[in-house]
Amino acid sequence: MLNVLVVEDEQDLCALLAETLADEGYAVACAKDGAEGLAAAAATPFDVVLADLRLPKIDGLTLFRRLRVESPKTDVIVMTGDAAVKEAVALLKEGAFDYLTKPINFEELRVQLQRLMAFRSLRRDVAAVRTELRQPPSSRDRLVGHSPGMLKLIKRIETMAQSDAAVLITGESGTGKELVARSLHESSGRRARRFVAVNCAAFPDTLIEAELFGHERGAFTGAVGRREGRFKAADGGTLFLDEVAELSPAAQAKLLRVLQEGTIEPLGSNDTMKVDVRIISATHRNLRARVAAGLFREDLYYRINTLDIAIPPLRSRGGDLAILVQHFIKRFSSAPRATRGITWRAWNALAAYPFPGNVRELMHTIEHAVLLAAGGEIGLEHLPGAVRGETGALSVAPPMVPLKSALKEFERAYLVRTLGEFDDRKSKAADSLGISRKNLWEKLKMHGICVTPDVESEADAKSDDPTVT
Repeated sequence: MLNVLVVEDEQDLCALLAETLADEGYAVACAKDGAEGLAAAAATPFDVVLADLRLPKIDGLTLFRRLRVESPKTDVIVMTGDAAVKEAVALLKEGAFDYLTKPINFEELRVQLQRLMAFRSLRRDVAAVRTELRQPPSSRDRLVGHSPGMLKLIKRIETMAQSDAAVLITGESGTGKELVARSLHESSGRRARRFVAVNCAAFPDTLIEAELFGHERGAFTGAVGRREGRFKAADGGTLFLDEVAELSPAAQAKLLRVLQEGTIEPLGSNDTMKVDVRIISATHRNLRARVAAGLFREDLYYRINTLDIAIPPLRSRGGDLAILVQHFIKRFSSAPRATRGITWRAWNALAAYPFPGNVRELMHTIEHAVLLAAGGEIGLEHLPGAVRGETGALSVAPPMVPLKSALKEFERAYLVRTLGEFDDRKSKAADSLGISRKNLWEKLKMHGICVTPDVESEADAKSDDPTVT
């Protein structure tokens, strides 16, 4: 739980806040003015300081700015009256976590602190993996993520790399199919030879065969000289056929023959050349459906699909988003003006966005944000409009609702997402949220969230039973 310092000159309110937070399980200390609060923060590392903007000796604004310098790991929530809301909002842009208006809504405060715990946990996770992201020497090291789907993918790559069998990689656009193909090559016995990639959708039907198999001078209009194809260039190594589903029927037939016989015949030549190439193919399309529709040869499908790898979309890689965000911030930050981090509002927008373009879209999003942040923290205003939910004429903005209703809706959505990440294991979900299992059950009941029966051990269940000693 959080270690909280309340800085408030109204002693009754300060005592009420301290008592309420202590009942929630937080460790709480109080200070009656800004100078006393600053001294307390210097003596004890607090997780969060809950400070009034109007304080004697040192005002809340000065206190916040001093804490940013002297206790950078301490988050600040400011309290203010209606007349000073603009000042509180300005502090958010400087890095304050959030603000509360007086009179204090204690349910809103609870939600803010729970959200803060989740955000601080995220920052700890990011810090723990930074050493893994420093200077990735290979494609395998650029497969960033610790989610079950990514760990399964990495294990599958390690197993398949030892074979020379053909591999078909499937996945949505932007999931990193070429990166997986390169990882297979760099982990294989062919890593000393070339990895050659060709995008089958980038060449018209009249040129794709020449690109793959080579051609002699005069083989077609524009063939002013002899050229070796990609198969010959990849001899002894790996040939990656990206967007293989886009091959024309003629190219499919010739590719099938090459895979069957292990030889190629350049356009305009009657000579055959033996090649030793491992084929790795990739597509975002459903090849089985294309076979059924007569758009892709069934015999070729089985030739390129001896082994298969399916890459999970980013939206199903729970927990990997934070690691990837940090990875791309580090990648795109320049040394003199390195980006300091990301605000929780920006993080919430990233976490809520489905990323239909997957990791590629996330990479461009963070590059965009790092450039606009110009060495500061990435804020919500630095993210592209689509990520912020600004879809223009494509959709209608949601209606405004009372803050209490919005907070309740956010808490419900956050609980559902957390349970999903832990497969409805409520003890683990409660630990992640920083609350007791009993408190979690109460919240689930309050929000009307139905969950599947526990898959946790009997010991876990008994640990929450007050009658068990």
